Amino acid sequence: MRTIAVIPAYNEASRVARVVADAAKFVDRVIVVDDGSSDATGDIAEKAGALVLRHVENCGAGAATMTGIAGARLLGADTVVTLDADEQHSPDDIPALLERITREGFDVAFANRFGRRNRIPGIRRFFNAVGNIITFIATGKWVSDSQCGFKAFGPRAVAEIDLKMSGYEFCTEIVRECAQHGWKTADVPAKVLYSEYTLAKGQSFANGVRTALRILLRSFMR
Repeated sequence: MRTIAVIPAYNEASRVARVVADAAKFVDRVIVVDDGSSDATGDIAEKAGALVLRHVENCGAGAATMTGIAGARLLGADTVVTLDADEQHSPDDIPALLERITREGFDVAFANRFGRRNRIPGIRRFFNAVGNIITFIATGKWVSDSQCGFKAFGPRAVAEIDLKMSGYEFCTEIVRECAQHGWKTADVPAKVLYSEYTLAKGQSFANGVRTALRILLRSFMR
């Protein structure tokens, strides 16, 4: 199978090269979607060996992820792995995610940051619990770490996925796609590294509330 990593990136010039280099060890190609960065994210990712797709303006993590998946389709990807550009996720866990796809026949493998003894701040645990509950209400499907951007998609999911939400709510939309298409899903414990940098890049409480409201609104409109 041809596997492509998709890395949405916004102002990650200081970190994206290492993520690209580490992910490239486990996949056939790396796509970085420069989501309207004001720094040199795209140029640095390109020098690190990634194919860079660029948004003229910042469109959001969901839009960047869908752009990357669409690009992976055009390159003939059978499987796609998505991960963040801030070094929060460990590319060393990519083989474990892909194994659930290629050997066990799952359509989507969700990384679970809470399935290992990771040092996760209490506020992050709280946000994740709220996100999981909202996702379950909106989709009827329970996922242990629904808001994690680290996932692997098998051939069926790569072909069928069609994300419409541009912001962070796209993680819940992916769970809804799983429920609607009847995709088989797996939960894979994964390492996570939180630092002052990654915590600062995350959603604020106010943004989290707005995201939750958008998720619920869209779920009732469908």
